Amino acid sequence: MLSVSRIAVGNVRSVQPTFVRARKHVLAGGFSQTCGNRRWISIKETEHKAVASTGGPTCLPPPPPPPKPSYTGYILGAIALTAGGLGLAYYNGLFDGPPPPAPVDDTKEDPARKKRTYPASSKDLPKHVPYLLIGGGTASIAAFRSIRVHDPKAKVMMITNELEMPYMRPPLSKELWFNPADTEPLKFRQWNGSERSIFYESNDYYIDPSKLSEAPNGGVAVARGYEVHRLDVVNQKAILTDGTEITYDKCLIATGARPKNLPIFESAPRAVRERVTLFKSVHDFEQLSAQLDDGSRVAIIGGGFLGSELACALSKSEQTRKKKVEVFQLFHEGGNMAKVLPEYLSSWTTERLREEGVKVWPKTQVKAVEMQGTKLKLTLVDDSVLLVDRVIVAVGSEPNTDLAKTSGLEVDGKNGGFLVDAELRARSNVFVAGDAACFYDTKFGRRRVEHHDHAIVSGRLAGENMVGLNKPYTHQSMFWSDLGPRISYEAIGLIDSTLPTVAVFAKRTAEELSRAAVPTVAAAAAAGGNDSEKLQAANANVGSVMEAKNVSMVPLSEQAKPTEKPVKEPVEDGSFDKGVIFYLRDKKVVGLVLWNVFNRMGTARKILDQHTEYDDLNEVAKLFNLHERPAEEVETEAEQ
Repeated sequence: MLSVSRIAVGNVRSVQPTFVRARKHVLAGGFSQTCGNRRWISIKETEHKAVASTGGPTCLPPPPPPPKPSYTGYILGAIALTAGGLGLAYYNGLFDGPPPPAPVDDTKEDPARKKRTYPASSKDLPKHVPYLLIGGGTASIAAFRSIRVHDPKAKVMMITNELEMPYMRPPLSKELWFNPADTEPLKFRQWNGSERSIFYESNDYYIDPSKLSEAPNGGVAVARGYEVHRLDVVNQKAILTDGTEITYDKCLIATGARPKNLPIFESAPRAVRERVTLFKSVHDFEQLSAQLDDGSRVAIIGGGFLGSELACALSKSEQTRKKKVEVFQLFHEGGNMAKVLPEYLSSWTTERLREEGVKVWPKTQVKAVEMQGTKLKLTLVDDSVLLVDRVIVAVGSEPNTDLAKTSGLEVDGKNGGFLVDAELRARSNVFVAGDAACFYDTKFGRRRVEHHDHAIVSGRLAGENMVGLNKPYTHQSMFWSDLGPRISYEAIGLIDSTLPTVAVFAKRTAEELSRAAVPTVAAAAAAGGNDSEKLQAANANVGSVMEAKNVSMVPLSEQAKPTEKPVKEPVEDGSFDKGVIFYLRDKKVVGLVLWNVFNRMGTARKILDQHTEYDDLNEVAKLFNLHERPAEEVETEAEQ
């Protein structure tokens, strides 16, 4: 902009000479006239008078004066351009002390990544596929496997805007950070010590999209780096962003959810945005790992699942401890997982994270952000200031329903997500699964769920219905989280801290405490793999689901009522080693959290399925064997 200003000023200077040139005219009568400064000047004044008096040639009448030139427009334009350039420079922080080193420009990598689309041209994609899956995540891979069970020679194509093959997302915030130095990238150690890739299958498992149509035994092809812009549901046609059309017999929408950002970071200068990560994909994990230098200070915004898991991982993993990474966690709630856990348990969890080295700042928000040298300056609501190198925004996600706007599909106004029926159908021959589906739960009403287990089961069911089984969705999905060596929990049903709860806790045995010293659930489960381990680590068969155990329930008598006050001090020292938290609505159990209790998800599912009231939840808690002792201790007592 400054160069434009110089040009404008130069134009002003070059205009003036065209108005000050003198023009000479030689007239009859032997004298000359000069026009200078827009006036006629006679050189021989006396001769001019004489000739005039004798009727000789006279001077031509002066032409009308040209309009007086004004330089105001040029000057104001130059001033405006200069001011604009200075304002832009200030907005980008060029006057904040000494110039910082050139930041890593994340935006420059995206176009290069897009060039590696596979196949290189959309012309190589098949014009028709029997089964089209939009999205390349867990729900899609589960649907494909389900389709192949019932149609062994099915031809399936996934279209994903990511450049990676289908992979598991949960390890991105958990196991991958705890990898030993000798572990290959994007692999993690399972509970049995073997390595497991986050990718569901190796690359040679998939068919080249250009060869799918002719594959005699069918298979699945993955078109990477492409995006479906619109569905023509009447003519069963998908139109890509470049105009390529692909017809289908059955279509699954599994576009998942995308992370939310905060307006304060969205509108920030580019230098700020380059230091902000919305953590969701393999690419985000790889970039963040590479950008954490020695002594880095990281601020994680958000106190939910992702924010709390990343805070623990970045604080305790070997690679970040060696680099002495300092982790701050900021959120507006009163404690970690405050939207999920009862208040007393949320507060206790927050203290455990602080013991793990996380600097937790609850009840706060960022009200301003700017560059200060090479650091991000975060100004909080109480005007305190935090200087960090990077910010991770983990404030939840929203379903990706872009196709609804272009394809005339319905979106649930309350929960978000594509509106589907009990068979996960949005339109004829169009199904939705995973995070993007808003389905009807016969027990709890219309819901949308963002859990790995839900993606597996809903994807599998959608695949079954795409081949014509017409089965309703009745599954209650579970989820899990690991927050350091003392906290690993699994949950099922409606888990909402605004609901009344009843909790039953117990002390952990010495053996359980020793196993808890291992930093991941996968390793802690070495003595007998639990549901979390099967879903998160092994995950060898996405189509498998744990069966509920046969347990006897204790029905509530008509006169008895459940206790709806939370148990604040269930054990003498106030610690919450292990236990079960029951979530109630209309006096019925609608959700359970198994706190450091493993191998009991089948029991929890059975309790939830009964959807009834209980007169004594302490008796129900006994079904989880909270007070059982290891078999070795029982045998020792018998010998004595």
